Amino acid sequence: MISTYIQQLVNYGLDTGLIQPDDEIYIRNQLLMTMGLDSFEEPEGDCYYVDLESILTALVDDAVARGVCEDNSVARDLFDTKLMGVLTPRPSIVRANFWDKYDEDGPEAATNWFYEFCQDADYIRRYRIKKDLKWVTSTPYGDLDITINLSKPEKDPKAIAAAKLAPQSAYPKCQLCMENEGYAGRMNHPARENHRIIPITINDSAWNFQYSPYVYYNEHCIVFNSEHTPMKIEGPPSASCWTSSSSSPTTSWAATPTCPSWAAASSATTTSRAATTSSPWPRPPLRRPGPSPATRTWKPASSAGP
Repeated sequence: MISTYIQQLVNYGLDTGLIQPDDEIYIRNQLLMTMGLDSFEEPEGDCYYVDLESILTALVDDAVARGVCEDNSVARDLFDTKLMGVLTPRPSIVRANFWDKYDEDGPEAATNWFYEFCQDADYIRRYRIKKDLKWVTSTPYGDLDITINLSKPEKDPKAIAAAKLAPQSAYPKCQLCMENEGYAGRMNHPARENHRIIPITINDSAWNFQYSPYVYYNEHCIVFNSEHTPMKIEGPPSASCWTSSSSSPTTSWAATPTCPSWAAASSATTTSRAATTSSPWPRPPLRRPGPSPATRTWKPASSAGP
């Protein structure tokens, strides 16, 4: 039965374009390794599935039953993220796709694609986000958007006890640092194997663009400095801290207090998700000589061949 769930996850990767048909056997073997298994029985007939959540739940339950994964909420999240990390393309491929779409179809198309990708990779968990409660209430100062965020799970007593016993580490320095990309996580730090970021340039300095996995507001995105810099707010905000060339009233930038790095949080909207009306996001310079990585672009499974 477990082989069926593994094949369902492979099929999910194919259906979403996270992997290509040529990857199928390789990805299946990587999933077997992650699950601590050394054999696979080809399921009979087509392997249909209901949704991603049911596949991951079945795989994690099996791993817990065999002692491959601990039975607490944090360990389960760490393990299912490891499974999704197997399906998630490497950063160079994701970035090449993003910039191809940016160049060919514009910034909105690029950020549309990236947001969908983050959901398909389960970095943004659709099945948790839909539980959030949201409404708008009128105030003397205008309409106020209110969200009760239920997508960030509370730790159970077992997870809290395990986190207290976990070795302390200063890596990554915080949950918004670049070093989170692909990080396996631990009991006191979330897994990020399926997390991808897009390097950008703002005011001639290196920054990064990502989406928040918890979606505190619609299509919650974050822009953060490539260097971990202690947050210090003095006087009015300057352009060196955050920037937006869009004059649209639907875009807002602000420093987020959730991390000691400088960051900008953008309330993503239908027209200015990336705040790139006049395209202020040039490609970051290559770190090595040679052709642009865009020449090795990964394409969804549905696209035509060369």
